[in-house]
Amino acid sequence: MLWLAVHLPHLSLDRLRRGLRPEDAVAPLAVFDAAGGRQWIHARNRAAAEAGVTPGMALGAALSLCGGLRTLARDAEAEGAALRNLAAWAGQFTPEVSLQQTNGLLLEVEASLSLFGGLEPLRTSLARGLRELGYRARLAAAPTPIGAWLLARAGHAAPVTDRVQLAALLRRLPIERLERPQPLIEALRGMGLRCVGDCLRQPRAGLAKRLGPEFVHYLDRALGRLPDPRRPYQPPDTFESLLTLPAEVDDTGALLFAARRLLLELAGFLRARGRGVQHITLELRHAKQAASTIDLGLVRPTRDPDHLLRLLRERLDRHTLAAPVEAIALRAARLVALTQCDRDLFNNKETEGQDWPQLVEHLRARLGPDAVQGLRSAPDHRPERAWRFCEPGRSSTAAQGAARPVWLLEAPQPLQDTQGFPWLGGRLTLTRGPERIETGWWDGGDTARDYFIAENPRRERFWVYRERRTPRRWFLHGIFG
Repeated sequence: MLWLAVHLPHLSLDRLRRGLRPEDAVAPLAVFDAAGGRQWIHARNRAAAEAGVTPGMALGAALSLCGGLRTLARDAEAEGAALRNLAAWAGQFTPEVSLQQTNGLLLEVEASLSLFGGLEPLRTSLARGLRELGYRARLAAAPTPIGAWLLARAGHAAPVTDRVQLAALLRRLPIERLERPQPLIEALRGMGLRCVGDCLRQPRAGLAKRLGPEFVHYLDRALGRLPDPRRPYQPPDTFESLLTLPAEVDDTGALLFAARRLLLELAGFLRARGRGVQHITLELRHAKQAASTIDLGLVRPTRDPDHLLRLLRERLDRHTLAAPVEAIALRAARLVALTQCDRDLFNNKETEGQDWPQLVEHLRARLGPDAVQGLRSAPDHRPERAWRFCEPGRSSTAAQGAARPVWLLEAPQPLQDTQGFPWLGGRLTLTRGPERIETGWWDGGDTARDYFIAENPRRERFWVYRERRTPRRWFLHGIFG
């Protein structure tokens, strides 16, 4: 087995910073923790660090040291939700993803190596994806989950693929890196033990008697001497992710930057499930009034974050913010299976003409859903009643008994009649017809017409008809392209 550990040492801060564009992330920012009536700095950004703010510092001291410091209370529940969303996103690399502590993931990746071309391409893809989501991570690979996790926390980036190499590295690890309870670490110090190697040189029975068998078993699992099975995280059937902004935003450009990170998260979630979406909802949350929502409906399922972002940009450009936004949430309640056509990796001649759904979605996002409609045929011989509006992509056509133009006039236009012949830019020559339509007596739309295809001297083609009843006038009803 080969485990890839993802350590997120700045999760509490990254959860907030990921909604900021780089140019907006220069102000001092810190996350504080509280317990027992005491408040202290848990994490801070670079600007706050340069002002002298350090983790563990009392909140009051930090505020007095850095007057422009913006502080936000740590939200452990939100951090847990962010970590679970990351686990669901990481399922695109392997189905064996487990949560580690409160700020890490463990991925069993051996079975996935052939799909990604080896460990290094997989690791590179994972690291790049985490950066795009706005998370700073330390990655480490090792044959055991605990071993990989300890190396990630220690900042050991070089992959370790065998237990002998892993044991040599762990032996040099200070005991403080073991993430054991503080009383146990103090006991180890009291015994004069400073690194893992010191512990391993002790008699196992004596070590277990003084510190408990669990500590010995922990070391055995880290070294691969004992099995260490992990329960994979089971992602939900629907997607929902919340991104809290560190400050209120009234600029759609900043909102798009934050929304892109949610869309990338959604894309990974969908790849892990082998699904797409045909409808998503972006919720804009305001401080003092009800949230506003933007719904995106798609002609066909997709999981392309760039396409979704383009549609969202069109909608946000037309959307007037009711108030500054303090958080955004993205939801996809229904996942849809993708066809082979939807999943094509490369365009080819067979798929070049299949981008029309994206064009329709782009136009609907810009003009509104009612401005772009599909057409379907209706069982009626009268041309003006032989069609209905429908959702794009659900259009249908029915074979007609005679050739008809696609372009019909909104209402038939009367034509000049000279000696019984219609004129339009000259005398029209009737090249085909008549197609006789005599129907509608039962619904008040009684129609009796003879339709012809006609050409004028410039070879332009029209669809015209003559009334079968007096006064037998000529009308233009359609134009051929």
